[in-house]
Amino acid sequence: MLSRAFLVLASLMLLATFSYSADTSALKPPPGSKVAIVEFLDLQCPDCANANPLVEEAAKTYSIPLVRHDFPLPKHTWSFDAAVIARYFDTKSKKLGDGFRDYCFENQPAITPENLRSYAEKYAAANNTSLPFVIDPDGKYAAEVKADFALGQRVGIEHTPTIYVVSNKSTGKPFVEVVDRSQLFAIIDQMKEEAGSSASEKNGKTRKVAKR
Repeated sequence: MLSRAFLVLASLMLLATFSYSADTSALKPPPGSKVAIVEFLDLQCPDCANANPLVEEAAKTYSIPLVRHDFPLPKHTWSFDAAVIARYFDTKSKKLGDGFRDYCFENQPAITPENLRSYAEKYAAANNTSLPFVIDPDGKYAAEVKADFALGQRVGIEHTPTIYVVSNKSTGKPFVEVVDRSQLFAIIDQMKEEAGSSASEKNGKTRKVAKR
């Protein structure tokens, strides 16, 4: 389970991060996509649970990727372990992993460090799969969660959820943080339009070169 040492270290590293310039190179859509939503979340964070339906609706409405990064806050007692379990379900299918994250948000008020395993077993049984006695024997999933947390530190994440709309634009600002979630759809519209314009300009330049 999540060690006290990691909690203390994560807290210190989180505070130290803010004295350095943010590295936003990771704020871009997956290869082949023009626009995406990138979210840093904590499965025990109430505001993450509140934002989750809207973020998923936006990704579905616009048919754009939703890239989730784990950022378990040190003050939360079971979010790290829940993220590890979600990574295990991801290995079965992305749908199963995402479903477990939704399940954690839906049952958030009732989950505790002591009954998290029981909730995970109920979720597994409801989805015709099983949970191994030792979920992460070699620490692979924990390392992935810690890598996401470290990425969030480099980006400069200060709270959860932190939501960005990102694009593959090479000029201007290729990402926008969604501060007012009521503007999420409008931001996506704008980013899609700008990404489309950028691609058209690039293709036009390519055609001009080809004619010479």
